[in-house]
Amino acid sequence: MKVTVSSQWLIDHLDQSDIRIIDCRFSLQNSDAGYEQYSDSHIPGATYFHLNEDLSDRAQVHGGRHPLPHPEAFKSKVEAAGISNDSTVIIYDGGDGAFASRCWWLFHYFGHEKIYILNEGYEGWISRGFPVTSEVSDQLKGSFKLDEKKNSVAHMEEVREISRGKRTGLLVDSRSYDRYIGDHEPIDRVPGHIPGAVNREWTDSLKDGSFLTDEEQAKRFSEWEKDQPIVVYCGSGVTACPNIIALKQAGFTNVRLYPGSYSDWVSYDENEIEIGDSTHLSNS
Repeated sequence: MKVTVSSQWLIDHLDQSDIRIIDCRFSLQNSDAGYEQYSDSHIPGATYFHLNEDLSDRAQVHGGRHPLPHPEAFKSKVEAAGISNDSTVIIYDGGDGAFASRCWWLFHYFGHEKIYILNEGYEGWISRGFPVTSEVSDQLKGSFKLDEKKNSVAHMEEVREISRGKRTGLLVDSRSYDRYIGDHEPIDRVPGHIPGAVNREWTDSLKDGSFLTDEEQAKRFSEWEKDQPIVVYCGSGVTACPNIIALKQAGFTNVRLYPGSYSDWVSYDENEIEIGDSTHLSNS
């Protein structure tokens, strides 16, 4: 599955009329940092998409820290960026791949297939001496028809049934191992993980800012069946997305995101929490 393009590919196609570029650099520690970086310099022609404002809806009591954006709000932002259904969209972040992956997943969720992540992100681009600008390009409004793939998400009630063994499926926790086992929790109010989940850290999907090959991704998940139902989560539905991409690269056909993820799960007092490692549970 082709997910990425290289900086060389993008520089070779930068003036192609159907190419649209999205900058989604972001910092969870400083929500203004990404836009400030974009304002200072970005790839020519890029439009900025903000994680909290454009790639998420406003957080509520339930639904997690980064709920999915409202469809019409996403459509408006996409069209304002000059993107239509026939556009080829290239996304980049600072280079770790998390925010670009969230954007990639959202475009797929809303029905757009011609979407690719720039390997190594902005850091890879500037390391090669390719051009940057601080100018914001005016874009002709695009025409983007939504085709929402609602079967790409799993809701809390479904996740609860999987966790309790009442529904078939594998829960994959994409957070760091110390957060998974409950040794460290910097954000959410309760440490631990959803009972029954196995841990696959999202950072293992990439090496030096580039996604692994399809074959390398397949080795990460070699003990699982390609058609088994899998639900991936993280803290808030962002860093789960690199693992979803990795699973699709590896040939898995039934992979969904739990958008609210752990931050949604712990917002329900009745939901159980597990501490430690669930390796005593089967991965299949």
